[in-house]
Amino acid sequence: MLKGWIAGTGLVLAAGVAAELVGGRAFARLVREDVRALQDRASSEEVKLVSEEMLVGLPEPVQRYLRYTGVVGKPFVRRAQLRQSGRMLLGRGQPWVPLKAEEWYAAQPPGFVWDATLFVGPLPVVRARDMYRAGEGHMLIKVASAFTVADAKGEELDQGEMMRYLNEMMWFPSAFLADNVSFEALDATSARVTLTDHGRRVTATLFFDADGRLSEFEGRRYADGELETWSVPVTAYGELAGLNLPTRCKAVWKLARGDEDYIEVTVTELHHDF
Repeated sequence: MLKGWIAGTGLVLAAGVAAELVGGRAFARLVREDVRALQDRASSEEVKLVSEEMLVGLPEPVQRYLRYTGVVGKPFVRRAQLRQSGRMLLGRGQPWVPLKAEEWYAAQPPGFVWDATLFVGPLPVVRARDMYRAGEGHMLIKVASAFTVADAKGEELDQGEMMRYLNEMMWFPSAFLADNVSFEALDATSARVTLTDHGRRVTATLFFDADGRLSEFEGRRYADGELETWSVPVTAYGELAGLNLPTRCKAVWKLARGDEDYIEVTVTELHHDF
């Protein structure tokens, strides 16, 4: 999820609808190529089912959570695709703007492509493509789909996008049972989870409510060059793809100067590919 990159884009919002139409087609082609590359790498191992035996040895709240989702007896997800609507803060002191997004995931090896459009009134003014693939992150943001605002890569972004992926495994929770995921017991309502990929590890804390639902994800991500606490509270649950999963959440930076919410999304559609 994005932070801080879009502040100041109002200076170029007058780029015009024509640029959006031309740039939009090029941006869509780029996203299609990224999604194809992601899905082509997805594992084609034989389909297997999640069993109760696979939960043995996991921290007790993690077992309750996986049972609550309904994954036991269901196939492991290879790929997933979702649609979101919501709103995003353009920057500190800037207004919230509506967004619509589509996202594709590969479970093994881990990866995602997020394609988001931000609107001012009815006009699509910002396109963002956030991605994690082959251990590397890449954030591309364009105004009117044509004028580049950010084209970010590097180790800090790699870590941040990997942390984002770990969080969003909540939409295909069978991924928590993969060989590259490990857990550490904390207490009756929380556990620590670690994802390993391409020689890098990211660790976060999962918090659960009394019913077994994941209520909050908290880890450390880079913000403005510093590792900061990044939190994703889950604010609603519902049935998606035949499972009990988060339908609404937000993202919050927990900074020394105070908490800063910057995005809120609702999942409107989710598909799993086994």
